[in-house]
Amino acid sequence: MRRSAGAGRGSPRQDGRMSNEFIDTGVVTGADGLTRPAWAEQSDLLREYYDTEWGMPVRDEHGVFERLSLEAFQSGLSWATVLRKRPTFRAAFAEFDPDAVAAFGDDDVARLLDDAGIIRNRAKILATIDNARATVALRSDGTDLAEFVWSFQPAETPAPVTPSDVPSSSEESVALSKELKARGFRWVGPTTMFALMEAIGIVDTHLLASHRRATSGVWR
Repeated sequence: MRRSAGAGRGSPRQDGRMSNEFIDTGVVTGADGLTRPAWAEQSDLLREYYDTEWGMPVRDEHGVFERLSLEAFQSGLSWATVLRKRPTFRAAFAEFDPDAVAAFGDDDVARLLDDAGIIRNRAKILATIDNARATVALRSDGTDLAEFVWSFQPAETPAPVTPSDVPSSSEESVALSKELKARGFRWVGPTTMFALMEAIGIVDTHLLASHRRATSGVWR
């Protein structure tokens, strides 16, 4: 069993002695000596994702469409479930090529509903196809999905000490959700959009004591 970083330590009092106050940094120290939030230490898969992907900038249309789609499928479920199924999702959804998914028809919907390797939620499948079409349509406005989403980057990013300090939405995610819905996107609520913003580096919600804090090159 690993202890939270700082567990067992006190905080210095004005008289120079240590109090018994617990310092909660919100992270645990892994076997490799690196500090991460507890969820990232639950499995090798989550640890690898946390260390190498989560919060790193994604600025291409294809990459943002994939992550938007997977965040929608994750809604109401654990991210670990989606991550384990990601290779099958990619195969089932033409590697999340927006043009290819936009062309999906009834036969593809039936195929996806019969694919036990993905999350077989009809509403989310149909939303993903509609979102691909909306992604393609954005180009006619002289932009693309990645550029559009990144235009909602805030002036400042949260600075959470513990997981309870991490917000579930923001003024920017609410605005992004509203604008995407106006352009035909579905399953893009403010909470889901905030999760997307975290995943692709628009905001940095790594805990302050995590080894990944301020490593994306976007925030310092």
